[in-house]
Amino acid sequence: MSEVFTVGERLATGGRTGTIHTPHGDIQTPAFIPVATQATIKAVLPETIASLGAQAVLANAYHLYLQPGHEVVEAAGGLGRFMNWPGPTYTDSGGFQVLSLGSGFKKVLSDQFAGKANADTDVAEDKSRRAQVDDDGVWFTSHRDGTKHRFTPEVSMQVQHAIGADIIFAFDELTTLLNSYDYQVESLERTRLWAIRSLREHTRLMAAHPDRPRQLLFGVIQGAQYEDLRRKAARDLGAMEVDGAHFPGFGIGGALEKENLATIVRWVTEELPEDRPRHLLGISEPDDLFNAIAVGADTFDCVSPSRVARTSAVYTRTGRTNLLRSENRTAFVPIDETCTCYTCENYTRAYLHHLFKAKEMVGSTLATIHNEHFTLTLVDRIRKSITTGDFERLRADVLGDYYGQRCE
Repeated sequence: MSEVFTVGERLATGGRTGTIHTPHGDIQTPAFIPVATQATIKAVLPETIASLGAQAVLANAYHLYLQPGHEVVEAAGGLGRFMNWPGPTYTDSGGFQVLSLGSGFKKVLSDQFAGKANADTDVAEDKSRRAQVDDDGVWFTSHRDGTKHRFTPEVSMQVQHAIGADIIFAFDELTTLLNSYDYQVESLERTRLWAIRSLREHTRLMAAHPDRPRQLLFGVIQGAQYEDLRRKAARDLGAMEVDGAHFPGFGIGGALEKENLATIVRWVTEELPEDRPRHLLGISEPDDLFNAIAVGADTFDCVSPSRVARTSAVYTRTGRTNLLRSENRTAFVPIDETCTCYTCENYTRAYLHHLFKAKEMVGSTLATIHNEHFTLTLVDRIRKSITTGDFERLRADVLGDYYGQRCE
């Protein structure tokens, strides 16, 4: 049995419950992991996120490297102490931001992500980009001040070890859906070699600091929308062993078309060892959560619940809505009358409408509390439904209400 992950109840489709064991506590899966990009979930306190039921948070190595610097986080005693979060923590490798923010791309993995690039142009080789990839690593330009920086697998590991999260990720190359198949093949091999280097450097750093809590290094599965590449990446990283060390878990990253999300995740989970957890990077929409969980994804992170909250968009049982809509001006009712979050129990849509119109910061705080509660509670319900055998009924009920396509 794995020392890192204990598998619980299973669905016939591949979904399961489980427990990830970390030095700062267990994570019951499936679980949603709120994103604390710069060691904070924007607009809310760590204590508030804990009160909503969050089991862990995920910070970003790229951002903390640039500000305040990973050395500062290390000197503070690590990420948890720095941000006053006592539970488990994650950091991603910085690879996404190096190749998105460091390139001036928007943070989506589609045509919009690649801007004016097309399928005949390998954007990773476009000299107009502010990040340049080679076999050793990536040169990138800071989005903060324009300074030039270099990330390699070894640097990413050193930064993440200094930050001190419980679960960290191997350095990988991000591609887009517009990269050619031939470039995806080349990139996948580069990511495989970077995974070997990440694992080797991680092992060296742990041996050099035996007094520190162990960190779990997850390999990252790439391969875009191609079945052969996704399956190959999963087999390669699942079997990878370097100096006696292997990956105790995996991240599923890169370009995913929404309509093919479940299919792509299934390709990967069918190839990965069953006794190791799988983290799907960057999803939080209700249909995506159900679809990914059904085929064996265990944990998820996404900035969307907090990001859209700051634009006055909120989730409800019957779909997403915007608090700035005129009908909310005198709506003296909660965001969602079925919700039990602090915001819905104490404030009205009318008040929140006023706060956003007046550009008062507390509006973002209250909307973020609601959205994070909505997402965390939904995943908790999904986890319980696997145990009780009600998963499919819950999926039909929730998605029928949320998207207005209930089937009788």
